[in-house]
Amino acid sequence: MGNSTHFTTIILAGYIDVGYFNYLYFTILLLLYITVILANSLLIGVICVERSLHEPMYIFLCSLSINELYGSAAFFPSILTNMLSKTHEVKIIYCYVQIFSLYTYASVEFGNLAIMSYDRYTAICYPLLYRSKMSHNRVFMLIALVWLISFVKFSGNLLLNLRSELCGNVIEKVWCDNYMLVKLACSDTTVNNIYGITGSIITIIIPVMLISYSYLKIMKACLESSAGATQKVMATCTPHLVSLLNFSLGCSFEIFSSRFDKLYMPPVLRVIISVYFIICPPLLNPIMYGIRLSKINAVCKKKIFSIK
Repeated sequence: MGNSTHFTTIILAGYIDVGYFNYLYFTILLLLYITVILANSLLIGVICVERSLHEPMYIFLCSLSINELYGSAAFFPSILTNMLSKTHEVKIIYCYVQIFSLYTYASVEFGNLAIMSYDRYTAICYPLLYRSKMSHNRVFMLIALVWLISFVKFSGNLLLNLRSELCGNVIEKVWCDNYMLVKLACSDTTVNNIYGITGSIITIIIPVMLISYSYLKIMKACLESSAGATQKVMATCTPHLVSLLNFSLGCSFEIFSSRFDKLYMPPVLRVIISVYFIICPPLLNPIMYGIRLSKINAVCKKKIFSIK
């Protein structure tokens, strides 16, 4: 059995010593973080201020952007601090908090994308019933449910981590990863593994099933519609599909980098793969939605040109 009381810090061994290039990478990441904050805050602000955007699709998009600010806040300050540190150590309690924050971010992201796909399915397949099926009360209830389930689920995960005894304190990542931390445990992790598998089903499998069902129905409706109607459907669905693909690929990269032998993977590639799902969706989503959704685009232009 290990002695967890000896470990007050976790060493993040995934950082690469690149000398003075550290300052260049630090600057790039800082600029990316500022862009994430500005882009998502602007999108949230436009949706909140403009009454014409107080529709289910845009409210879900607002929830998505809030979650991306939340996930970015759990990642960027930590990696920016550690890039300039020589030891790359974090307090163990902060490590647990980061795991909780990043995993709830991923869970809420999948949940948001799932209810956004359901919203598009309802709008396209049941246009006459859309207002009643997606009332404001139901929209806010769905959003609250996604956030609540994610926080409750990973609170249990956090409690299991806190009771685990660790035999080591070195993680081959640039951020605290739950899978890596459980691997360091010298106490019995059977409950952790069962809970983790159950959590994965709730976090990934159920949303993917809902998304798949929604888009199968949307595809069927497109096949039965005119070319003009299909083009309109694709215009509203494309940003969501790109967001879904981008985030899913990022999560798949992360699972691959954590669970498979990385001996022949270049260190830089290993780092990029492990952080893709945390950096790219928060950066690209608000920009893509702002460009692709004509209503948001038009409101942004109106607000900019109305400034004297």
